[in-house]
Amino acid sequence: MADVMQVNPFDYVVFGGTGDLALRKLMPALYYRERDHQLTDDSRIIGVSRTDQNTDAFRAQITKALGQFIPAEDIDQAILARFLGRITYVPLDATKPAGNWPLLVEALKDGGDKARVFYLATSPVLFGAICRNIKEADLICPKTRVVLEKPIGKDQASANAVNNEVGAIFKEEQIFRIDHYLGKESVQNLMVLRFGNALFEPLWSANYIDHVQITVAEKVGVEGRADYYDKAGALRDMVQNHFLQLLCLVAMEPPSSLTEDMIRNEKIKVLRALRPITAQEVKAKTVRGQYRQGAIEGKSVPGYGEELGASSNTETFVAIKAEVDNWRWGGVPFYLRTGKRMPTRYSEIVIQFKATPHNVFGRGAGELTANRLVIRLQPDEGVNLSIMTKVPGPGGLRLRSVPLNLSYAETFKDRYPDAYERLLMDTVRGNPSLFMRRDEVDAAWAWIDTIQKGWKDTDQPAEPYPAGSWGPLSAALLLARDDRRWNDADY
Repeated sequence: MADVMQVNPFDYVVFGGTGDLALRKLMPALYYRERDHQLTDDSRIIGVSRTDQNTDAFRAQITKALGQFIPAEDIDQAILARFLGRITYVPLDATKPAGNWPLLVEALKDGGDKARVFYLATSPVLFGAICRNIKEADLICPKTRVVLEKPIGKDQASANAVNNEVGAIFKEEQIFRIDHYLGKESVQNLMVLRFGNALFEPLWSANYIDHVQITVAEKVGVEGRADYYDKAGALRDMVQNHFLQLLCLVAMEPPSSLTEDMIRNEKIKVLRALRPITAQEVKAKTVRGQYRQGAIEGKSVPGYGEELGASSNTETFVAIKAEVDNWRWGGVPFYLRTGKRMPTRYSEIVIQFKATPHNVFGRGAGELTANRLVIRLQPDEGVNLSIMTKVPGPGGLRLRSVPLNLSYAETFKDRYPDAYERLLMDTVRGNPSLFMRRDEVDAAWAWIDTIQKGWKDTDQPAEPYPAGSWGPLSAALLLARDDRRWNDADY
């Protein structure tokens, strides 16, 4: 792993500090940064929650969570003791201006010129009230940043309302809207593949690319998120943020540099170039699905309605044919697909190149398969490029498509930071390049709202699919109508 440089001293305040996100993702991420000696001795972590407990009880919660979400061999007792020593806890209903705010003020005193990060690991409906109370408590300093977890709103109007409330307190450059997919190594490596290799960028256009697929498949159901999920659905929970950010990185023009807003300037151009999917096209270009009872790896699992405990038309699966109306991508479809209770868990981006214009080898040599670049995001991050080669041996010429495979785990033997580790440190540094700007959120919701309206206007149902399958038959037909198919062969 590359040398790790210490970040400047900071105070990290996590609102919702006893919640699932904080204990499952944020605290393990900060522990690993402790283990890699990236945190200065005077950096502090403060958990804030309505739970009435003291710092010792909070540290015990964190210790239990680390034991659950971090491999046992990664936990060093000396490092754990050092990590816990920088953590304090403040019981506080952050939405109320009265109460224990003086305790938080006291915990943050003597901060000097440290970076001060407020991470709002709470429901978005609380963002405005928390930010107003932060200001009323006079806790904003020159190096303050506020981190907003997705989802930001449920549509364009509500997202604007949230952004207006937060924006009334903090400047845009202080607001970090986090999407952990942008912190994944393989996602960042997508930019290096494109812009750091003369091999790919000259081919990165409608002249050579047939289509693009982006898939995020999950084996799990809604688990403990049923109440939230039923109000959101797959389109708003996944596509509005993760998918559109990945699409932007695939489709954007080369930025002049990677500094500050250059990447985000190019991403917003892609979002604004997305062709709206109107009510007249929504049935032809989108698929909604909802899992029913089925089996995954031989184990029976309940349907969505059974998990929810009620009948619902909320989609747990969505597939979309998206199109980017610009010079580079005219005529190239971007197929997006995500679903719960799929046969396996994986996320990938597939760049399917066009076939060679003429087969000089003849049919007897075997099928001439078009090149395909697969960027794997999870569970095993890596890059796979399929190329045609000759099968060794005497006799006639025989062809086979074989993979050139880069596995991060095999190539880089040491552990490397996960997405949250990188993004948390970027908030301390004040580096916004991997975070969403307000106009990105607005443009993404504008496109999603058109689809939502189309579904409502046409009463498009969520088609049933058995758990453990690849979704409704209509998802396969979405590509089959274009004489294409999903890249499921290896799964």
